[in-house]
Amino acid sequence: MADTRTTGIPAKVTQGAKSKGGIGESTLRPDGTLKVTGEFAYSSDMWHEDMLWGQILRSTVAHAEIVSIDTSEALATAGVHAVLTHEDLPAAKNYGMEYQDTPVLAYGKVRHHGEPVALVAADHPETARRAAAKIRIEYRELPLVTDEASALAPDAILVHEDRGDHHAGHVTHPNIVHRQPIIRGNAAEAAKRADVIVTGEYTFGMQDQAFLGPESGLAVPAEDGGIDLYVATQWLHSDLKQIAPCLGLPEEKVRMTMAGVGGAFGGREDISMQILASVLALRTGKPVKMVYNRYESFFGHVHRHPAKLHYEHGATKDGKLTHMKCKIVLDGGAYMSSTPSVVGNAASLSVGPYVVDDVEIEAVGLYTNNPPCGAMRGFGAVQACFAYEAQMDKLAAKLGMDPVEFRQKNAMEQGTIMPTGQPVDSPAPVAELLRRVKARPMPPERQWESSEGADVRALPGGLSNTTHGEGVVRGVGYAVGIKNVGFSEGFDDYSTAKIRLEVINGEAVATVHTAAAEVGQGGVTIHAQIARTELGVQQVTIHPADTQVGSAGSTSAGRQTYMTGGAIKNSCSLVREKVLEIGRRKFGSYHPAWASAELLLEGGKVVTDGGEALASLVDVLEDEAVEIEEEWRHRPTQPFDLVTGQGNGHVQYAFAAHRAVVEVDTELGLVKVIELACAQDVGKAINPLSVIGQIQGGTTQGLGVAVMEEIIVDPKTAKVKNPSFTDYLIPTLLDTPTIPVDYLELADPNAPYGVRGIGEAPTLSSTPAVLAAIRNATGLELNKTPVRPEHLTGT
Repeated sequence: MADTRTTGIPAKVTQGAKSKGGIGESTLRPDGTLKVTGEFAYSSDMWHEDMLWGQILRSTVAHAEIVSIDTSEALATAGVHAVLTHEDLPAAKNYGMEYQDTPVLAYGKVRHHGEPVALVAADHPETARRAAAKIRIEYRELPLVTDEASALAPDAILVHEDRGDHHAGHVTHPNIVHRQPIIRGNAAEAAKRADVIVTGEYTFGMQDQAFLGPESGLAVPAEDGGIDLYVATQWLHSDLKQIAPCLGLPEEKVRMTMAGVGGAFGGREDISMQILASVLALRTGKPVKMVYNRYESFFGHVHRHPAKLHYEHGATKDGKLTHMKCKIVLDGGAYMSSTPSVVGNAASLSVGPYVVDDVEIEAVGLYTNNPPCGAMRGFGAVQACFAYEAQMDKLAAKLGMDPVEFRQKNAMEQGTIMPTGQPVDSPAPVAELLRRVKARPMPPERQWESSEGADVRALPGGLSNTTHGEGVVRGVGYAVGIKNVGFSEGFDDYSTAKIRLEVINGEAVATVHTAAAEVGQGGVTIHAQIARTELGVQQVTIHPADTQVGSAGSTSAGRQTYMTGGAIKNSCSLVREKVLEIGRRKFGSYHPAWASAELLLEGGKVVTDGGEALASLVDVLEDEAVEIEEEWRHRPTQPFDLVTGQGNGHVQYAFAAHRAVVEVDTELGLVKVIELACAQDVGKAINPLSVIGQIQGGTTQGLGVAVMEEIIVDPKTAKVKNPSFTDYLIPTLLDTPTIPVDYLELADPNAPYGVRGIGEAPTLSSTPAVLAAIRNATGLELNKTPVRPEHLTGT
């Protein structure tokens, strides 16, 4: 019998259930089991026949002229295929996300400790390392720029003598990368109304992203003279625009594919080994693999900006804020990276989630000879939150008010005008988040006590067995923060999604193809959930992320669910309309609902909004595939005015609050964080399990910088003193407390599904909450992160 489906008669269909695994469900991650069993292939696991290994020789000094480079001994080493310096680079010698000031390999001078100077390719990684060690470099050391005083002195050494970036024209000194003032109202006049004024000087240490998967990648030369690059990164297309000019290749000949990423947190947004591996591969004609060890990783990516912050706040005796003045100085290190944007964030979010009509704000980023700094989770808002929350506690104490009630009295809400003049046009439940964390039951006192004696794991010092409870004091602290979501200040922020719907083996299958980097945040899960919801199919294939599809932007700024999720939703909607057009053409004459009803795709069928099934997707599509690739943008933003700082600079805000409960051994200066409860507005929980994971992860990173994490740079030499996980400590399972999470779902009407970026906000308020709790336990002021034992004991 002839197939009659194309003539307009649909096969009989029955109403079915909606597809499982859509938005709002805690679907499991497809890569989860592989990761916890050790079977997931990370970028460092990649292999290619006949591949070589790349190795970098880095500078041993922080600021020096390069007098000479002798590679002869390295070239004579058996197994070495190439030794390169800047003279061997094929094209552009500099790269950079915003401004190309970072050398691929140093030439003329080095500007920071650990800067790449030479490059080796060999047939074994140990051979490459030994050959690199044989390269002889003669340096003539130069004076160092290490802080604000040395950077801005009238006779200061210039880190970059001839700046050509667009920020250079509006800064007062060549060692200032960018300056952003914000002036609103009249802070000086408002200060006269204040019954109390508090000031504070705060220092925020340099934090490392400390991702567990080191920088790595594989570059394979192609027959067309191009390169195929498999790499762990956060932003494929940004990498592409920087790599291609340095290779002297058109972008279409640099084909990039995401490899497995072992964490990022901002540290993979800049280039690391991508250009270096590709240069070696093109030079040798062989695949080249590069994998940093942990020591190299500390030099191979940017870090969080250390900061000095000066704040002044005033309040009336009834607890209303009158004004705020602040100056924030961020150390950007030797190269620009994303320092201008971090400065903009720090300035625009420096007031915190509070109503303050009269402000005088200045944020600057400096060039120094310290390690380069750039993107890290929280992006300028973390440093500011640490300072303004300490100020809120000082004001509350001076007024004799409860610190939570004081914050609630001044909390912003929807409709509040930011210091930049931008209205907060979506829910801002700051007071409610504070209420929720305060209302939580307190963890029991003296949890270490049992009939069998003290459980030292629950005490400060843990298994080092330093105390059995003597000298241990409990403290409780609160904090709340505000973070922007997405790219800001007029940046053309968009994402692209290619969606294909077809019948495979008798079932409708959707394929989602984006360039979004999966760095551990769970994007691959979210993308499939959106496709199932929008297209009504069960089977969704996630195509590997690569540059054969349009840009998805960076996996940073809490933007991917909003932006790439929005792009997938948009492209799915266009695919759905195309499918319905096909259905109307085939079956429209057999049921009036095809012409008049609101039609949906659910459970593999075309259904009316009343739930009546009209046709299966298999019948509608048959052998036809529908594929659409489309860009999607959020509403535009504006640059901040360079004099007043006014402008609608951000697309969305996120809010989180924490309550920290700590126990402090006041005799030894040891801290045990017992609980770090969080309440956060997430807009819409696309995957509730992932939401909780993101909040707990961000909270833990904030805990780390509160009590243990800091890259220590010698002020005399500008050399990193602790580039290892032996000396740079991060929280382990034993350090991480219980993290109860309470999330609200107050939809942002401007965002897809009402979502709000999740991953960054908890990193802000966890740090000052822990510091507030330690202050509460000890009575000490504690204006620096991280808090170390000597800060508590005075030794």
